[in-house]
Amino acid sequence: MSAPATATQTRSLVRFAWLSIAAALSTIVIKTGAWLLTDSVGLLSDALESIVNLVAAVVALFAIRIAEAPADEEHAHGHEKIEYFSSGFEGAMIFAAATAIIITAVERLREPKPISELGLGLAVSTGASIINLVVGRVLIAAGKKHNSIVLEADGHHLMTDVWTSVGVVVGLVLVLATGASWLDPVLAIAVAINIVVTGTRLLLRSARGLLDVSVPKAERARIDAALEAFRSRGVEFHAVRTRQAGARTFVSLHVLVPGDWTVQRGHDLVEEVEAAIRALGPKTTVLTHVEPLEDPCSYEDVGLDRD
Repeated sequence: MSAPATATQTRSLVRFAWLSIAAALSTIVIKTGAWLLTDSVGLLSDALESIVNLVAAVVALFAIRIAEAPADEEHAHGHEKIEYFSSGFEGAMIFAAATAIIITAVERLREPKPISELGLGLAVSTGASIINLVVGRVLIAAGKKHNSIVLEADGHHLMTDVWTSVGVVVGLVLVLATGASWLDPVLAIAVAINIVVTGTRLLLRSARGLLDVSVPKAERARIDAALEAFRSRGVEFHAVRTRQAGARTFVSLHVLVPGDWTVQRGHDLVEEVEAAIRALGPKTTVLTHVEPLEDPCSYEDVGLDRD
């Protein structure tokens, strides 16, 4: 098993989570101010999505703290799977925000209202979008560097918020140019549909993770290549299985060695195999099972459950 994350790395990830919370609080204040200035449901929808960002950032903070906790007797395989609950909760919050946006927009379609101070409101909203753009890119980069699904998902969500804001700004510029105030609630509904798509992706990703999905094909190919290097030494492999649990990867496999090998020789070989797989990425746990090449029984347990 790979070594647990260092205290320095954990503090680093927590700092990124606090950065996300600070950005969400700032954009909520800014976008709410823009909505109050203009009474635009398009800008209201943008502000509501920022509230979702805040809730998601807070949940991400707790998820990071729990995920980095070392394995214990009740959680022998670690706590990394909490990340899927975090992204699933974020997806559910997105659906709640979308529902609120659609209800407000439909009411505005029924009872249209003029938009005031639109130019100032758009300027304020643009400032909030710049904050999300910068923080989103920082979180995505940090998530990739530290192999943190939570940070990367939070960063992508902020980038989605940026594109939502761009759509709102473009739409409201059209309202300003044409005077067609009905475009405002229609735009808000379009924003709601867009964030529903994001929420659906997050829920599907969470479901796949909770169902112990295998690692991506590219990562599996690297594992197979690492094993191939050992075949020239007269060994074979089968029942190679992988699963992803947040930032941790689990790999299990059977190692078939000549039956006349000593226990020590077989042990030394699997130590090398495990080290080669762990070297492919951080937080990788490898489980091996040694079997004799010549024994027919060795080929009867390649399934998940042995008959």
